[in-house]
Amino acid sequence: MKKKVLASSFALVLILSSATAYAHPGRTDSNGGHYCRTNCAKWGLQDGEYHYHNGGGSSSRSSSSSSSSKSTPKKSAAKPKAAKPAYKESGLRVYVNGNKLSFSSEPLIYQNTNLVPLREIAEGLGATLNYDNNSGTIGVTKGNSKMTLTIGSKIVFYNGSSETVSAAPKVIKGVTYVPAQVFARGLGAGIELDNINNSLKITY
Repeated sequence: MKKKVLASSFALVLILSSATAYAHPGRTDSNGGHYCRTNCAKWGLQDGEYHYHNGGGSSSRSSSSSSSSKSTPKKSAAKPKAAKPAYKESGLRVYVNGNKLSFSSEPLIYQNTNLVPLREIAEGLGATLNYDNNSGTIGVTKGNSKMTLTIGSKIVFYNGSSETVSAAPKVIKGVTYVPAQVFARGLGAGIELDNINNSLKITY
């Protein structure tokens, strides 16, 4: 009988000592557990980790975010490339009665048409300009020749008769450009285009 009592007492001591090994300070809630706040590393826990005092492992109800949930960085959308302008500098050399004209704004090539600055080509040909900013209409007069052009329109009037040309006058970077050959022909001048030397000869 004494042996049974001793054996039972020894087993009870082992159970109590096991429970003590897993316990640490802190009040438990109605579920029998709580969040670890002090000496967490000593008990093999993380700060803020929720666990039970049941001698087993701790619960995973940690207040800190889980390391397994990693946000995948979003790839930034590729920016659309800016469209290249439909025109470019042509390097065209313009001669009037053998004299080379100097342009402050470079001649351009647009849809296979040579464009030159309006005011400078008009001055080079000795023509008079009448520019209506409201309507975009350009009146050019030299002697008995009169020509009317409109910004953005391919319709040109030569002494009152209309004709459709290859390219319309355009305003590019604040400069008004006109088709070189069309402009010269409208004033009754002779024109000769030299593609090899990239030059335009105008005579009148």
